[in-house]
Amino acid sequence: QTFTGHESDINAVSFFPNGKAFATGSDDSSCRLFDIRADQELMSYSHEMITCGITSVAFSNSGRLLLAGYDDFNAYIWDTLKGERAGILTGHDNRVSCLGV
Repeated sequence: QTFTGHESDINAVSFFPNGKAFATGSDDSSCRLFDIRADQELMSYSHEMITCGITSVAFSNSGRLLLAGYDDFNAYIWDTLKGERAGILTGHDNRVSCLGV
């Protein structure tokens, strides 16, 4: 299977907790959620004020939240159902290169 949509390199991939979908993070400043069984993109997570690449992605245990580490030293939290940014984790001294939930 091939999943399209990103406009630049993909740096991170994480499977949804049920294993039937996965998220990607790219240098194009977006995260995308893909359904493996339906062979399609379900949602794209981005914001016009975020212009840097994504280095890591991880789901909460329920899958409701998607955390993404960015080159701007922040981790953004996305609501996977609404497609909206739910929060920002700040205070890092360098890019957020790894996430674990």
